[in-house]
Amino acid sequence: MDPHLLRTFVTVARHESFSVAAHELGYTQSAVSQQIAALEADLDVLLLRRRPVVPTDAGRRLLEHAGAILLRLDAARADVRRVSGGQPVELRVGISPMADSGRLVERLVEVQRSMPRVTVTVSACGADEVAAGVARGELEIGLVDGVTAPSDPLRVVELGTFTTVVVSESPLVVVLPRDHPLAARGVLRLSDLADARWIDAPGAAIPLARLRVVADGFRSGLRYDGAERSVLLAMVAAGGGLAVLPAPVAREGVAAVPLAAPALVHRTELVHGSLTGPAAAIVAGLGFGVR
Repeated sequence: MDPHLLRTFVTVARHESFSVAAHELGYTQSAVSQQIAALEADLDVLLLRRRPVVPTDAGRRLLEHAGAILLRLDAARADVRRVSGGQPVELRVGISPMADSGRLVERLVEVQRSMPRVTVTVSACGADEVAAGVARGELEIGLVDGVTAPSDPLRVVELGTFTTVVVSESPLVVVLPRDHPLAARGVLRLSDLADARWIDAPGAAIPLARLRVVADGFRSGLRYDGAERSVLLAMVAAGGGLAVLPAPVAREGVAAVPLAAPALVHRTELVHGSLTGPAAAIVAGLGFGVR
């Protein structure tokens, strides 16, 4: 299967348009149509219906594989370039919203001062986006975070031959208004809170989708699309709903009660490929243990 044809197919399916895909890829619409036809001939199956442009059942199944295939190809290309390339003049770092970034930021500042000609760029995006950026060579270093059982790895996109380093683990707490009936409890279980009203804040708290994996319920009240914890805590204090956050949490008007069950932790991990130059200096100076 030609990866160029596969990439064209993914782009057409994403836009549901041959013309928009052609514009993005820099091809003519005729060339895009020919590439899709060639891929369909190779697989001997119809992948896209033309009017409207939507994937067939076979096309949807191919899309399930395509993202991982193209990511691994990009990762292989980036890894080879890392090994054979010269010293980078730019250090690109990705950090997911709730990652424990304190020590890394300190090292970034130290290295940038000692290598003033190196430009350091820090980007904030979701954990899967950070991991994919490292895999593709768009980022040299990434910090990702998420909720997992203490002995399990984080569930992020498949990275291939990359190194994962545990930065920190924190217990989880349920954040409630100070006057909530359960605020005086010593511990709480998620199963006791499934009927409560929650704030859906995937960038500032543990996503409700993740909590629903381990317990039923979790009715969403307000939704917050930002990443500022202070805003989220103000919403909790005002009675907008509950939230689960990594400890510690301290703010007037809210109570943070430890989560006893299920056994989950919030973990931050550093991910990277082959390192040279400033990226190598940063990771070497952090002193984290490789997982």
